[in-house]
Amino acid sequence: MSEQAHHDEHEHHIVSPKVYVVIFLALLALTSLTVGASFIEMGIFNPIVALGIAVIKAVLVVLFFMHVKYSTKLTKLTVGAGVFTFFILIGMTLADYFTRAWGRW
Repeated sequence: MSEQAHHDEHEHHIVSPKVYVVIFLALLALTSLTVGASFIEMGIFNPIVALGIAVIKAVLVVLFFMHVKYSTKLTKLTVGAGVFTFFILIGMTLADYFTRAWGRW
């Protein structure tokens, strides 16, 4: 392995404190938006809006505070595999829920 390849393999990305402050303020704004949305009657869309905002906040935390944005492709693949597994589990749970004979027994 060449010296340059060895150096690139262990190089860390430096994130400025300004980025952390901006992401922190975005998370605070999204939290305020979640609280504000909870007081608005949207019917069936209340949990959809709340989950949508929560997903955006989770993505910001994973990308910036957990440094996945600046990580290796293997780390990104691992995170993607975890998200894919989560969607499979949610899909199987919903498939079970929607195919039950509620009240027919």
